[in-house]
Amino acid sequence: MENEIKKKNNLPPVLSIIIVVFLISGAWIYTTQLNNQETLQHPARLGSQNKLVLNGGVELPVRWGGMGVKMIEVGVIDEAKFESLYAQRGGLSEADKKLLIDSDNGNLIITPENSGMMLNMLWALGLGNKNPILENGPMMDKNYGGAGNFASTGGWTLSAGKAMDHYSMHSFITLTSAQQILVEKVSKGIFRPCCNNSTYFPDCNHGMAMLGLLELMASQGVSEADMYKFALKVNILWFPDTYEAIKTFVTSEGTDWNTVDPKKILGAEYSSASGYQKILSQIKPQEQKGGTGCGA
Repeated sequence: MENEIKKKNNLPPVLSIIIVVFLISGAWIYTTQLNNQETLQHPARLGSQNKLVLNGGVELPVRWGGMGVKMIEVGVIDEAKFESLYAQRGGLSEADKKLLIDSDNGNLIITPENSGMMLNMLWALGLGNKNPILENGPMMDKNYGGAGNFASTGGWTLSAGKAMDHYSMHSFITLTSAQQILVEKVSKGIFRPCCNNSTYFPDCNHGMAMLGLLELMASQGVSEADMYKFALKVNILWFPDTYEAIKTFVTSEGTDWNTVDPKKILGAEYSSASGYQKILSQIKPQEQKGGTGCGA
């Protein structure tokens, strides 16, 4: 599942498969079932040349532990389906497989090479973990016809049974009241360039994956400032070309990228689809190589 169902700029030609996604009131509605290969983005699309992230990737201040094992045990990830998908892409590396099936994992490290696989793992975590954001937030708005109609739910095809069988059903991460308040606060301030919603409305894979990451960070005592800091680093790995363009704009405005406020960059002004398009209109057109869409 490397990058999910959203597609905007980088959709390759696909014979005999039609993907229909409607942008309704800012939400991505998933209308046509895809096969696994088309729903989940290939790692090559995420790009390995990321000037904003060191070659070693980003070490997050959270332990992954046996989260992959837990998700397999309850079926939000079907191990056979997951490994079958990656077998068609050269197979999982030993390090990646350890994150999936081993309980002895230390701090989570996301690199340009595994960012797509981790997008899928975090997508499963955000989808399956029980949380009031999924149960009482915008995903449940009756105007959208139910939570099962979004790209982040309809596009998850690597579970045992249907994705909605696992939606907010598992206690992978249990947050205190203060931690929940923090996740809700931060999730409302983090956008992604593939659509116009914040993480509080995780209607696409990137949003659902970021929700899972925020829950993981909050549960392990990561501060609000560091949640924004590391969320930006992860967004850069998922949308490398987008943030290169944003950096170009910020630099042209006389701001040192190294001192920029992550919270500001993750806000709607820069990181939403509309904010990013406005930025693009003000700088020299950038060649988009991948990572900005949610398609295969």
